[in-house]
Amino acid sequence: MPPAAPTPRGRLSLYLNLIRWDRPAGWLLLLWPTLAALWLAAGGFPGWHLLAVFTLGTILMRSAGCCVNDVADRDFDRHVKRTAQRPVTSGAVSPREALALGAVLALAAFGLVLTTNRPTVLWSFAALAVTLVYPFAKRWVSVPQAVLGIAFSFGIPMAYSAVQGAVPAAAWLLLAGNLFWVLAYDTEYAMVDRDDDLKIGMKTSAITFGRADVPIVMLCYALFLAVWAWVGLRAGLGAVYLLGLAAAAAQALWHWQMIRTRTREGCFRAFRLNHWLGFAVFAGVVADCALR
Repeated sequence: MPPAAPTPRGRLSLYLNLIRWDRPAGWLLLLWPTLAALWLAAGGFPGWHLLAVFTLGTILMRSAGCCVNDVADRDFDRHVKRTAQRPVTSGAVSPREALALGAVLALAAFGLVLTTNRPTVLWSFAALAVTLVYPFAKRWVSVPQAVLGIAFSFGIPMAYSAVQGAVPAAAWLLLAGNLFWVLAYDTEYAMVDRDDDLKIGMKTSAITFGRADVPIVMLCYALFLAVWAWVGLRAGLGAVYLLGLAAAAAQALWHWQMIRTRTREGCFRAFRLNHWLGFAVFAGVVADCALR
């Protein structure tokens, strides 16, 4: 007999699993730099409306991205132990169903953007395009984490656009700096699956960097913090902001301790804890702005 169809409650559980609802670290990695940019653009608290738009929009778009990514990678994920039981890969959720859910989530996020201004609405199309391109970059780009870095950093120029109606050079510098952070933590993530990815022909930064992976990860952390320090200081932030960056740098050194032996457990733990590094930077921005 065919297996019984999932109950509505069971179907909801599958959808929540699909969008990684039980793993908030993913959307927190997007949220902290976006909110930090929002505070920098506004010179302080940006208001409840924009705070709600960018917080909810970040969660919705990350969830939509998971749906697209799992459909694109379903033939690869079944060969990777960590991802073999994802809902689309296991067949519990059909690709069409996953894409429909992703579309609904993306439309909800777009509805939020419509409450901002015209430049931000236009930038949202570019953000969506990068989100859709990333899952396929892993087939052709040697360091697809760079594409992910753009996708995960696009909230920064959108935040400036929503506050100021334009995207200044500082926003693009922050995006470039944040891209290095994404390279750092997603290379740690890729180091977890390196053996499986080599077998199935997937391209990742962990494979491309080879034995230079750990030094490059640490260099990327340093570049991220250096760029954000420079932009923040030029924006008028001071000692409290630098304390936040120092806390982030201390965490980066702790991550080096976890990844230097390249164990799956250590690399995965470092990746999962990265949102605290981002929070330290965000907290530094908020605290410094509040004290001005």
